[in-house]
Amino acid sequence: MTIAVTPTRAQGATFERDRVEARAEPARIVAARYVGALVRVSLGFTFLWAFLDKTFGWGKATPAAGAWLDGGSPTTGFLSGAAGPFASTFHSMAGSAWADWLFMAGLLGVGVALTLGIGMRIAAASGGLLLVFMWAASLPLDNNPFMDDHLIYAMVLVGLALVNAGDTAGLGRVWSRLPLVGRLPFLR
Repeated sequence: MTIAVTPTRAQGATFERDRVEARAEPARIVAARYVGALVRVSLGFTFLWAFLDKTFGWGKATPAAGAWLDGGSPTTGFLSGAAGPFASTFHSMAGSAWADWLFMAGLLGVGVALTLGIGMRIAAASGGLLLVFMWAASLPLDNNPFMDDHLIYAMVLVGLALVNAGDTAGLGRVWSRLPLVGRLPFLR
């Protein structure tokens, strides 16, 4: 049995609005992809800037005398100031060569991956881990009992990897066609 429904004038306007929105949706999706790319590159620059400032001591967060190239430790200041429940762990790591190298490699690797749009899954996992450790070293938080920018950035990294944000205005598509990446999808 078929029931014919004749739309009223108000319903007709709704149907027309739905058709217009359906046509506009691809433009919104494209715009959202470019916003994701902008967020990806911006966050990548944040990681790269931290690496460069700590390496060369450009005077923003790291004074010239504290540059890694001049013998300074990129982890000493931040980890020595840890005061939360993990303070003793972070204090013991502060200034260790292995901690300095891992931290700097993480900043550089995540920054390059995000900026170029390659290795987004590894960048999300390693960058997220780095940010969660930085969050733990920041405890107790000054402005919120739990949430801060480190956790928000970690969630953004996961979101960027999930939507393949490296494919828009990045090298993600080219990267995904490499034979090694095809065999090992976690490299995507």
